[in-house]
Amino acid sequence: MSIESKRREALVYHAKPIPGKIKVVPTKKYATQRDLSLAYSPGVAEPCLEIEKEKANVYKYTAKGNLVAVISNGTAVLGLGNIGPEASKPVMEGKGLLFKIFADIDVFDIEVDTTDVDAFIETVKNIAPTFGGINLEDIKAPEAFEIERRLKEELDIPVMHDDQHGTAIISAAALLNALELTKKKIEDVRIVVSGAGAAAVSCTRLYKAFGAKAENIVMTDSKGVIRKDRENLTKEKAEFATSRDLHELKDAMHYADVFIGLSMADLVTPDMLLTMANDPIVFAMANPDPEIKYDLAVKTRKDVIMATGRSDHPNQVNNVLGFPFIFRGALDVRATAINEEMKMAAVKALAELAKEPVPEQVNIAYGETRLNFGKEYIIPKPFDPRLMSKVPPAVAKAAIESGVATAPITDWGKYEDELLERMGNDNKLVRLLIDRARTNPKRIVFTEGDHLAVLKAAQTVKEEGIGFPILLGRQDIIIELMKEIDFDPSEVTIIDPKADEEFERKNRYAKKYWKSNKRKGITKYDAEKLMRERNYFGAMMVNEGDADALLSGYSRSYPTVVKPMLDLIGLAKGVNRIATMNIMMTDRGPLFISDTSINIEPSSRELAKIAQMTAKTIEMFGIKPIVAMISYANFGSSKHPGAAKVQEAVAHLHRYYPDMIVDGGLQMNFALNKEMRKDKFPFSKLNGQKVNTLVFPNLDSANSNYKLISELNNAESIGPIMMGMRKPVHILQLGASVEEMINMAAVAVIDAQEKEKRELQLQLME
Repeated sequence: MSIESKRREALVYHAKPIPGKIKVVPTKKYATQRDLSLAYSPGVAEPCLEIEKEKANVYKYTAKGNLVAVISNGTAVLGLGNIGPEASKPVMEGKGLLFKIFADIDVFDIEVDTTDVDAFIETVKNIAPTFGGINLEDIKAPEAFEIERRLKEELDIPVMHDDQHGTAIISAAALLNALELTKKKIEDVRIVVSGAGAAAVSCTRLYKAFGAKAENIVMTDSKGVIRKDRENLTKEKAEFATSRDLHELKDAMHYADVFIGLSMADLVTPDMLLTMANDPIVFAMANPDPEIKYDLAVKTRKDVIMATGRSDHPNQVNNVLGFPFIFRGALDVRATAINEEMKMAAVKALAELAKEPVPEQVNIAYGETRLNFGKEYIIPKPFDPRLMSKVPPAVAKAAIESGVATAPITDWGKYEDELLERMGNDNKLVRLLIDRARTNPKRIVFTEGDHLAVLKAAQTVKEEGIGFPILLGRQDIIIELMKEIDFDPSEVTIIDPKADEEFERKNRYAKKYWKSNKRKGITKYDAEKLMRERNYFGAMMVNEGDADALLSGYSRSYPTVVKPMLDLIGLAKGVNRIATMNIMMTDRGPLFISDTSINIEPSSRELAKIAQMTAKTIEMFGIKPIVAMISYANFGSSKHPGAAKVQEAVAHLHRYYPDMIVDGGLQMNFALNKEMRKDKFPFSKLNGQKVNTLVFPNLDSANSNYKLISELNNAESIGPIMMGMRKPVHILQLGASVEEMINMAAVAVIDAQEKEKRELQLQLME
């Protein structure tokens, strides 16, 4: 994709279907006149009067306690500089989005049209009663220091300039762990800091809080080493000025133990790196290009521990590990500030988390066999679900112990449960799927390559590194359509099964197919004719190893596409029936639904097999399946054959798969509401668990329910995912959206990765 096409894509993303990235959503009923009279006049007067009596009641009756202001004047927008308040708004909306998806915190972004420090501070103070916390963003130094300092002194809610403290907190956690690995003490190490802006100053101050000695720290800026004899130093630079006889960065690097880069790309040369002490620690955090490239650094020094701000290398110093969870903890105890104790608690929580065993979901997301604490894993990954249950409690406890909490938490177990419930709003699964696919992309056949929507999906799959598209269809039509979206034909493989150029391959496929099916009524002529059809041709490509996975069904009915797959691909070993599962991305988190497309009225044994296959597929994504078998009757309260079938399936699963967390039959409301379930059915294996998987008794109910959820709740659907096939082939819903096709491509790649892994394991066993 050209630069212009990427620019256009970014603009369309922000403009369509509605402008911007965030919106306000009502949290109370508003359907009736009674609802509206409670929401506004006259009912609204009652909470107003209660707040007038006691100001703290504002947290009880309004959204203040979960509302943060992201405030900027646009004077130092990352990578863009001083672009002004209006131009900074997309960035602030983006920050609001991150607050919401990572920590379920609501945000109003506020862009202030002033560069005057006093005016900016007065504006923030005047609007502060609306908010539970203030996140300052993209304000240039040195004004940023003064603004934050005064707001912290003059407001009674948490204030944090994330540009300063976010990087400091994450890098400090990484530094503590890197020092532990190298068996060095923070009070002994020599530290070089490249950069003297807000982030660099905050980082250095925090390292000193953990024990780094001022005499061991050298800070540099664009003029070289910041020395005490330099004139006109700002107060912040003077704080870190050295009296040592050093002038340039290369001088400071000699025998340094730690390099902290918050400056510009490629400032550090291999020669500089070679002059550092044994086991050097290098955090090159300039974005998008670090002070020294990761590959160059590890090639130059085998003993280096390296971190960057990039996601495509180990040890990414990413602020999203910090600010959502720090504010979450601060808001939940109604802290009057974010103080040093709270920041240090976040550092320690992050550092400790990196040493704990990593959940399989995280290993799978990052394509690792097993992430372990070491040189390439010194800080947690941004998609680690444990961040929500580890960092906010640490911050909240520090707020309580340091005396800035006005609503202390007493039941920490209940609090952690509440935090985990909030995670349902995140919908990280799609990002996990795509990141997992990118670790080992595969060749994907798109059988309907002459449709514009399919080409758009294939283009994204290619550009995002999810897979390598193989497009089937008339070459002239495909190339003409590709011009419309600036998709270079040379980037993909285009095959027309009907073209004469494919005669040799078609003939080879036809012979193979005929030999395996000649005793099933298939003639050689039939086989040759079928190979002109894209679904048969594409399936044979996968069968013969010319492709790794297949997607079809965008323009054809499900049954017509499934038949070639069953005829050519067949079932996996030990499987006698296929099934499909859809993933619904709901507000409560991903919900897995089976069987949505294949089995019309499965028997009890077939239903049990569907549940077992569904659970195995969910585990492939690194998620623990909690399965409810759905029925119109709870736990055998009806003896009707339809209800009895579900009970028999559950009994079978309990007997033969005792480790599987499954129970039923259950009505839908009891399956999804764990409080109702606990009250009425305390004996259930599902008690204390948040159900994430629903297995329905027949196709009618499963298909109807997933489509109902999709339409009524605007829930994104991924699927139907084919389960039980010998090779990775997946059938799209008729008219699937581009986004759905991209997600299914990621699923197909992961399926191919898993099948490849199993084949290798079997070969090793032999």
